[in-house]
Amino acid sequence: MNKSLVTGLVIGAAVVTAGAAIGGLNVFDRKPKYAEVIDVDPVSETIRTPRQVCNDETVTHQKPVKDEKRITGSVIGAVVGGVLGSQVGSGSGRDAATVAGAAAGGYAGNKVQKKVQENGTYQTTETHCETVYDSSEKVIGYDVKYRLGDETGTIRTKDKPADRIPVVDGELVVN
Repeated sequence: MNKSLVTGLVIGAAVVTAGAAIGGLNVFDRKPKYAEVIDVDPVSETIRTPRQVCNDETVTHQKPVKDEKRITGSVIGAVVGGVLGSQVGSGSGRDAATVAGAAAGGYAGNKVQKKVQENGTYQTTETHCETVYDSSEKVIGYDVKYRLGDETGTIRTKDKPADRIPVVDGELVVN
C-alpha cells in the first residue's frame, strides 16, 4: 500500500474524530448551564396534634332526702311546741296556748328539717377529660426565585436549593 495513502487515511480519521469530539462538546451552545438563585422563602403549614388533658375536680352532691314532706320535723316540732304551750296560762287559755304552741312548733320543725336537708351534701372527686390541640409549623417546601439568562421565574421545590440550579435542555433540574 502506498505510504502517502496510509498517511492520508490516518490524518483523515484524526480530523473526523476531532470534528466529532468538537461537535459533541456543543461549542456553539450558548445556553446557560445553571440558573442563579435570587431568593428562597420557606413554605410551611400548621400541624395540629391532638392530646388528652384530664383533671380531677371536686363535685358536691345533694344527699338523697328520705322524708321529702318533712313530716318528722313537723311532728317533733308540734310535740315540743305543744308541750311548751301547755306551760303557759290556765284553763281554756292553756288549751289555746297548747294548740298555738303545737302549730308554731310544727311549722318551725318543718323549716328546721328543710334547712338540715339542704345542707346534707357530700363531695366526690371526678376526672374530667378534654381534647386539646398543640400547634406547630412544618416546612413543606421552598418558593425559589431564580434568574436564567435575562429572565426571572419562581418555582416550588421540596428541598432548599444551593446558590444555583442546574439547567438541562432549557429546563431547571430540581429533585
